[in-house]
Amino acid sequence: MRLNEISDNQGARVPRKRVGRGIGSGTGKTAARGHKGQKSRSGVSLLGFEGGQMPLYRRLPKGGFTNIFRKNYRIVNIGRLQQAVDTGKLDAGKAVTEAALVEAGIIKSARDGVRILAEGELSAKLEVVLSGASKGAIEAVEKAGGTVTVTVGAKPKKAKAKKKTTSRDGG
Repeated sequence: MRLNEISDNQGARVPRKRVGRGIGSGTGKTAARGHKGQKSRSGVSLLGFEGGQMPLYRRLPKGGFTNIFRKNYRIVNIGRLQQAVDTGKLDAGKAVTEAALVEAGIIKSARDGVRILAEGELSAKLEVVLSGASKGAIEAVEKAGGTVTVTVGAKPKKAKAKKKTTSRDGG
């Protein structure tokens, strides 16, 4: 076989239909666009236009809210950590950090942090230092003899300040 002998399968490449090239071509005159009007012109987008009637997207109620400060955490289950320890990707003697998880190939990137959840079983004694952990995951790691350190978590609760009550009549 030579490079000049290589060709596509029959019908794999269909030539473009050239419209508006005379009556004899079969697609002349109106160029397969019907007759006159806005839709026969080029560059027209009528998506959502309902002929003067209020369009559906304006009749429906708007809702929802996107929090631009939302944290996008990676989720790792404890069963996945155990699987990585069993296959030798994670060293049980070293701390399980976001960098260690990326290096082991468990997650692609840390994003805004990594949070562990309690799905699966854990038997290895691990020292986990991550951005977040569910209560069930913390219990499972501690039950296996490990420790969990949450680097980013809920803000510490402040003691509620008592409101000062003052009487408006000056007494």
